[in-house]
Parts: sequence; C-alpha cells; structure tokens
Amino acid sequence: MLERDGYPAGVPCWVDTGQPDPEAAVRFYSGLFGWDFEDRMPANAPTRYFVARLRGRDVAAVASQSDQAPPTPVWKMYIWVDSAEEATVKAREAGGTVLAEPFDVGDAGRMAVLADPEGAVFCVWEAKRHRGAQLVNEHATWNFNELNTRDPGRAQTFYRAVFGWEATTMVTGDGGFTMWRRPGYGDFLAERDPGLRERLAADNAPDGFEDAVAWLVRMTPDRFRDDTPAHWSTTFAVDDADEIAERAARLGGTVLAPPFDAPWVRMTVIRDPQGATFTASKYVPG
Repeated sequence: MLERDGYPAGVPCWVDTGQPDPEAAVRFYSGLFGWDFEDRMPANAPTRYFVARLRGRDVAAVASQSDQAPPTPVWKMYIWVDSAEEATVKAREAGGTVLAEPFDVGDAGRMAVLADPEGAVFCVWEAKRHRGAQLVNEHATWNFNELNTRDPGRAQTFYRAVFGWEATTMVTGDGGFTMWRRPGYGDFLAERDPGLRERLAADNAPDGFEDAVAWLVRMTPDRFRDDTPAHWSTTFAVDDADEIAERAARLGGTVLAPPFDAPWVRMTVIRDPQGATFTASKYVPG
C-alpha cells in the first residue's frame, strides 16, 4: 500500500478530468478501476466534483467540464507548489502562458492553470485541506504523467526554471524517453520507504530513478499526427493491461493502442466514452 500525505514542491500530486456528463464518467471509471466516488460539492451547486476513492483513500477525481475547457475532455495534472502566485510568476517569466490566475478552491487549496511555451496545459496546487492523491503506484491508482512535446530542449529550459526539474535521457533516438527528475525527491520517498533504493537496484532501474517525477516524450510524425498539440498525458497503474483493455471496451471505451510491451512496462492506451485519453500500465521489472 503506497500511501501519501502531501508532496514536496515541484512534484505532481493529483489528477482529475472534467467531463460533459460526469455521472456517466463515474459509472465508466467505477466499472473500470473499482473506484468509489464521493461528490465533494454542495447539493445545490451547479457543478459536480466526484473524488474517486480506493479503500477509503483519495486517488483521482471526475468533475463537471468547465465552460472554458476544450471540447474534448482530458486528464489534468496538478503539481505541488509552496505558492501558486510564485509558480505563476516563474511560469510567465520562463515563457509560459497563464490560463487562470491563482484562485482559491474553497478550503481545499489554491491553484492556477498554466501552459508551457509549446501550449501543454497543467495546474499548480498550493495545498490546504486537500493534500493530493493519498494512494499511488498500485493497481487502479495514478502512476505518473508524461509531457508530449516537439521541442524537448525548450521544455527542459521551462520546467527547470519553474520547478527545478532535470532531464535524463533513458532511451535515445526519435521517440525516445526522457525522465524528469526532481533532485531530492528520492530522499523524501526513502524516509517513508527505507527499502526503496534497494528494490530499484534489484529491478535494474536506471541511476536517479528514485528522483523521477514524470516522463518527457518527443512527438514524432510516426507516433503523432501533425495537428496534435503538445500535451501532458496521464498513466494509471494496473495489474493486467490486457484485462483492463478488454474491460474498457466492454464499458464503452475505445482501445487506441492494444496492450504492448515497452521498457519496464506492458501498457495500453484507452479513450473513455466522452473522449479523455489515458494509459494503463503494468510494471515489468527489469
């Protein structure tokens, strides 16, 4: 059980999706992952915010789609910060765009919606009562996020300036994978999980993997259409990628990429019935 109560600054901490019909999305994800949902909005509120729970712990959320959101739903990533205002200033100075200035979300926290210089959208989260995902990296929980970009160099400059991230290439060549690292994150994790580094070494994980906070993927013509914009995507951990793909199809989702093997994982790409795309990934050591 990989439990969390808060995150260091500069580390992704939460994911949610806004949907035109949030109740229908709740039914899909309940059937897919076995999530229970709790609506955190007042009964008379015009919008809904259903927090997904697994064994009583918050893992993700399904919300009503806002009027300002793109027509196709997406899974959004939130990055923990000490100050939403300071993160917003850094993003603007580094060439990013501020889509929503910092604002309070009740007593849960304070957030802003930002985009990097290539237009990939993400949120920053200054926590109050809501302290991010409480359960991660196990079946049916959020696993990690990846930035899909055509300009990795520019992205590396931006995210280093805003969050202090460092990029380490793991697979070279077009379409190669690069690991985003937040130096010191491994120390934070090891305090709560003393055997972490030993397990990673036994699994032949690359040096610095304990500091990994996300992935960077170069968008190439053989993998992405020319009109696909730069974007952040979300991956959930699963015990069986093949079974999840079959279940998603039965529930009305679309399997965009049937299960396939990649370094350290077996994965599948799924689009939910309203259009939000995500990856389901089974970790394969070594």
